[in-house]
Amino acid sequence: MIGNLRSVVLDCRDPAALAGFYQGVLGGTVDDSDKTWAVLIDPGGRRFAFQLAPDHEPPRFPDPRGSQQFHLDILVDDIESAQRAVLELGATRVPDAVDEDDFRVFRDPAGHTFCLVWGIPATDT
Repeated sequence: MIGNLRSVVLDCRDPAALAGFYQGVLGGTVDDSDKTWAVLIDPGGRRFAFQLAPDHEPPRFPDPRGSQQFHLDILVDDIESAQRAVLELGATRVPDAVDEDDFRVFRDPAGHTFCLVWGIPATDT
């Protein structure tokens, strides 16, 4: 092993706002004292950081000429209540994505894609 993962970092135009969105989704605490960087520590101790990128352009997905590059899978117990909650926080459904019986695709307020997944054990790969 070379090292340990410290943080997952997302570029965005408003770090504090995006950290607040994910705090609403995952829980935890946010340090947004630096206007160019915000960090969410989720209840499991994982670090999600949000970095100011004034020219950030969200990935286009689905797009046959490219990929989404990266996304989060967020395990939920009740997909319908989780979907209502993320939409109230500012997420949007990805209308052209193919949803399956165990996941639905959304965009966060900065345009990064994430999936709500259910019915899958947390330890499945």
